[in-house]
Amino acid sequence: MVEVGPKGRVVIPAALRRQLGIEEGTRLIALIENGAVVLVPREGVEQRLQAMFRDVGASMADELIQERRAEAAGEASA
Repeated sequence: MVEVGPKGRVVIPAALRRQLGIEEGTRLIALIENGAVVLVPREGVEQRLQAMFRDVGASMADELIQERRAEAAGEASA
């Protein structure tokens, strides 16, 4: 169990920090999931995002560039 201290501070128990490899200076992202506060190391968020978009075939930037080029070509011929 942990308590919220002054200024909203929460101390993560040492055993959990050791198990998760959380050291002083580790940057954590605070998320709300199903009504719970979840602390995730920044690298974990990057991994979650990569997993979410793993199946996206094309680059979104490439798609946008193609759309803009098509629009520009349409405007030039009009």
